[in-house]
Amino acid sequence: MNPTANDLAAMIDHTLLKPDATAAAIDALCREAIEYRFCSVCVNGMHVPRVARLLAGSPVVTCAVVGFPLGAMHAEAKAAETRQAIRDGAREIDMVVAIGAAKAGDWTTVRDDIAAVLAACAGVPLKVIFETGLLTREEILHACGICAELAVAFVKTSTGFGPRGASVEDVALMRGAVGPGIGVKASGGIRDLAAARAMVAAGANRLGTSAGVAIVTAAKAADAGG
Repeated sequence: MNPTANDLAAMIDHTLLKPDATAAAIDALCREAIEYRFCSVCVNGMHVPRVARLLAGSPVVTCAVVGFPLGAMHAEAKAAETRQAIRDGAREIDMVVAIGAAKAGDWTTVRDDIAAVLAACAGVPLKVIFETGLLTREEILHACGICAELAVAFVKTSTGFGPRGASVEDVALMRGAVGPGIGVKASGGIRDLAAARAMVAAGANRLGTSAGVAIVTAAKAADAGG
């Protein structure tokens, strides 16, 4: 059964992570998120205080990315960035894993990196970005195992800055690996209703996209039989 427009809106992290994002663009993002009842607004750390202020009193959550987009920062730097984002009003954190460590098979470093950010979250939900376009199937499964062991809130496919975005195959693999107790966020390249529905059918229960308005508008038309 296809998710309705309301179902999809409740799954969408309305996202603007471009380096040239202006205050005016962030303001528009927040207005759209409130109007369309998206789950969250996802931004870089410098914008978190503004977003938290604009979303105050609404059900839309402020989400911040950490260690973004490369994941190559020291774990303590990611933890410090996390703590600052939460002080500024973030209520969800999306971190990028130490991708190079994963490629090298240094899973202790990968685990310690995630654990440091998870501790800094102090109960704020953590989504862990794998950048699946750079990882093999086996590496994705190993990363999922670590995230399941640590009981993070979500595993997430991509930053949108890597070699490719989410794929249905990535999402299905991750959902099968983490089971029903952990969320799966598909992000990167989800630009229309068909792509959004395909990700949900594969097992995603959160969608990171900058095209949320277009997706939900199309879903409303489909719901109405248009």
